[in-house]
Amino acid sequence: MEYLSVSEVSERWGISIRQVQRLLADGRIYGARKCGRVWMIPDDAGKPSDQRGKCRSGKRPAPSAMSEVLRITSVPMPGDRPDSILGTIEEPWARLQYEAEIAYLRGDFSRVMRCVGAMDDNDTVRVRASLVGVAAAISLGDYRAYSEIESFLKDVIRKDPPGDLAAVAELALASATVSVMAPNMVPEWLKEGDFRAFPKEASPPYLLYLLARYFVCISQYETALCAAQSALLFDRKADGVSLTGIYLRVIAALSCHVLGRGEEVKQLLSEAMCMALPHGFVTPFAEALSDFGGLVEQCLEREFPEYRDAIVGQWSRTVKNWISFHNRFTKDNITFMLTLREYQISLMIARHGTCLSDGLRTSRTTRPSAGMRHTPPNTGRSASTERSMRPGSS
Repeated sequence: MEYLSVSEVSERWGISIRQVQRLLADGRIYGARKCGRVWMIPDDAGKPSDQRGKCRSGKRPAPSAMSEVLRITSVPMPGDRPDSILGTIEEPWARLQYEAEIAYLRGDFSRVMRCVGAMDDNDTVRVRASLVGVAAAISLGDYRAYSEIESFLKDVIRKDPPGDLAAVAELALASATVSVMAPNMVPEWLKEGDFRAFPKEASPPYLLYLLARYFVCISQYETALCAAQSALLFDRKADGVSLTGIYLRVIAALSCHVLGRGEEVKQLLSEAMCMALPHGFVTPFAEALSDFGGLVEQCLEREFPEYRDAIVGQWSRTVKNWISFHNRFTKDNITFMLTLREYQISLMIARHGTCLSDGLRTSRTTRPSAGMRHTPPNTGRSASTERSMRPGSS
């Protein structure tokens, strides 16, 4: 990512250096960081909206209707400078929502939780933020934070069973269950693809993305690919980049990978990387790293070698947390003592059996080495535990 100096930002935005420094001091320029005495400002950082006079008029309350919250927060980010959307949003709660999604894509899960915690005391806004909040809590391995969000969502469902608010609360819980590969906990409406309870402002691509994730959970890859491709028809009409759009391409690529459609895999991964990595959006690839048997690393080395270490590093920090949550949800006991390469080999053995085992000069009953102190993941397990765990978002 490219960075600008204070004077360069001052010239670009048409404001004084002193005003830029004040915005930095107030923490209003997203992604800016200080190295020693010098500020480094992301090239795609958006100019914050003018706050003058807003204290006198009072803060506009967040809307109580879920349809309005979804409408405001479903606008795609500019494809060339996603962060610039932050400078176009007046509502503080909506800005926090976009900040949380951008931070999630960049792997800054602590910042996501700070954004979610700073939301207005408004159930509608908090439910919307929970879609990214649950994934961040799992990535951090913070079971207490996850439990608090889960309890809040379940309380909302009890209080508003037939309404839009409860429907989106159920959506947030469902996103967690498919993300940790717990198909036994997936609600019936998602299994059946019945989205009638959701307001029309709910994103069709995201709903179809969750459906595709569910089909991956139960190893129905052809059906998962159909759902993802249907969602991409909607997404490709959008002008800009969205978290859902990136994840759709990754889940479609994963389905093609398992189905042996090599050229489609490379095309979809390349498309997703070109959308995401110029802006530092590494999380979708870190979460899927172990699923592609080394193909993600190959694509990175060919197109974005500067992000390889960051993506592998994030995988190594977070995969154990997703596996831990999976084990809690399903009562499985998948190991998290494997290296990335060992994990990939174990997945391949579980999928393809003894023929592959012979090709790798190992067997499904080979005793683990000293670095593999537990049974290799997924061997002899159900299809639902064969995949590694990773989140989705809105």
